[in-house]
Formats: sequence, C-alpha cells, structure tokens
Amino acid sequence: MTIRFATAADVPAILAIYAPYITDSIISFEYEVPTLAEFSERFQTIQSQLPYLVAEQDGRVLGYAYASKHRDRTAYQWSVETSVYVHPDAHRQGIARQLYTTLLSYLRRQGYVNALAGITTPNPESEAFHRTMGFNYLGTYNNIGYKMGAWYGVAWFQLALQAHQPDPLTPLSIGQIM
Repeated sequence: MTIRFATAADVPAILAIYAPYITDSIISFEYEVPTLAEFSERFQTIQSQLPYLVAEQDGRVLGYAYASKHRDRTAYQWSVETSVYVHPDAHRQGIARQLYTTLLSYLRRQGYVNALAGITTPNPESEAFHRTMGFNYLGTYNNIGYKMGAWYGVAWFQLALQAHQPDPLTPLSIGQIM
C-alpha cells in the first residue's frame, strides 16, 4: 500500500468512499452527497494549503485523510481539523493509522500547532482510534446535530503537534515544504 498526495484524478474515488458516510450513517452531518463538481472544489481549496492524502493499493484508493482550517479568524491559523475515511472493505487493516501518521507529520513540518477532531457520538471506534493516535478528549457538544431522526453530539479531541511557542511563525503551505 502507498500513502501519497491525492490528485484531481482521485476525487471520484474519494467521493465514492465518502458518500455512504453521508447517506447511511451519522458520521457525517451532511444530508446530501455533494456533486463531483462541488467536491472537486472542496478538494482544490484544501489541497492548495493543506495535505490531502490517499491510501492506494493495486491502483485502488482505499482511504483518504486531510486537514482543513479549524476556523477562519487569524488567531486560529495554527489549528487544523483532521479527518480520515476508509472504504468499508478495507477497515481494520491499519490504513487509517498510516494515513494519520503521514498527515500529522506533514502538519508538523508546516508549522501547525494543534490538530482537532470532531467525532459524532456515539462512535467508540473513532474515539479509541484518536486516543491511540495521541489525541486527548476535550469535551462534547451534546445534541448539536440532527440526522436520521435523532439528535447527536460531537466529541472534540485535540493533539498538540508541537510546543506552543510565543510568536509562532505563520504555517507554511503544503507546497512550501515539498
């Protein structure tokens, strides 16, 4: 298996992995699967600044991970949110761990300080995974999202990517470290 930067050619496979998380689960709070054009635009926006990775084996994309801005205000520029999705046929093979390990390494090199993950609850597998990756539980927004006939919370986890220094440098774009 290879972990590599995603390209525009991977977007249909990435969207195919993501779509069931929208339509068949509470993991994503989206209600509608985005069009390929909408999803391609999201991909381009993210990968212009942050890592967007895929796990590929024998020419097939099995999973993906990326980071996105935590918030738009300037004071948040050192913090990102992380996401990882794996095709159901490829669960429990260490793919998410390899994707996250690589993603977090790039984020550190870029100069990011905090990685955050929001996990729809209940999702004990994702919570345990994030803990094994070094994330610490911060708290839960209870009953914050309504989907599939019920209210769900979002548990927030944080990982310090590096020490919190005074006067941190502005994070580099992914292109600047490549």
